[in-house]
Amino acid sequence: MREADEYDEDWDGDDDSPPVWFPGGHLPPDARGMGLTHHVPDGALLDFAGKLDPSLRRHRITAWVLLVVFGLPVLFAVLRLVDAVLPG
Repeated sequence: MREADEYDEDWDGDDDSPPVWFPGGHLPPDARGMGLTHHVPDGALLDFAGKLDPSLRRHRITAWVLLVVFGLPVLFAVLRLVDAVLPG
C-alpha cells in the first residue's frame, strides 16, 4: 500500500459532492427531507448551527447566545401564561 501524501490531489473522494465549505452542507438529512435548504431562514439557521465546533470557545459562546436569544421569548410566554392562569 502506498504512503498517504498530504499534498497529493488525487484522493479517493466523491468528485460529485460539493466541498464542505459550500453553504447547506451541514443540514441534517431530516431537514433536507422536509425541503429545508440554506436559502430559507430556518434552514440557514440549522446550517449555521451545524457548522459550530464545540472544541472552539467562541463557537460555544455563540451557541449559548443563540440559546438565550431563542429561549427567552419561550420563557416569557410561559411566565405570561402562568400569570394569567394563577389567581392573584
